[in-house]
Amino acid sequence: MSRILTREAFERLREELHDLKTRRRAEVAAAIAEAREKGDLSENAEYTAAREEQRLLEARIAELETLLAESQVLDPSQVDVSRIGLLATVRLRNKKNNQELTYTLVPAVESNARLGKISVESPIGKALLGHRVGDLVSVQVPAGQMELEVLEIRYD
Repeated sequence: MSRILTREAFERLREELHDLKTRRRAEVAAAIAEAREKGDLSENAEYTAAREEQRLLEARIAELETLLAESQVLDPSQVDVSRIGLLATVRLRNKKNNQELTYTLVPAVESNARLGKISVESPIGKALLGHRVGDLVSVQVPAGQMELEVLEIRYD
């Protein structure tokens, strides 16, 4: 399954992977070696903790390698700016309470609700994809049915 990432997200994940494979692997290996020197491994809590840290580190490395191998970097020139898509910043009106909302649709790995960045895989993100200014979008959220009017679409 191919995921679409922004160039920034792809580079950030690639840098994290490099750091984990070089600096963090060396740190964990050193911690394991130091714990091994303390004797009986069956009762060595430091050794057990270091091995668990190594297991988690290797799992994250494998996760990042898979994500990067299966990802495509978004080509902004291929985006239809008249429709809501990945990286669109949308201004919406909640029809129930007349409140205006602004979201930027991003890949799941970049979502941050506090910054108004919602995943295209979230219920609201999925519902908004493909719509144009003036469209009414109905979406089921935990609080019930939400009606949103698309007021503006921007690609920065």
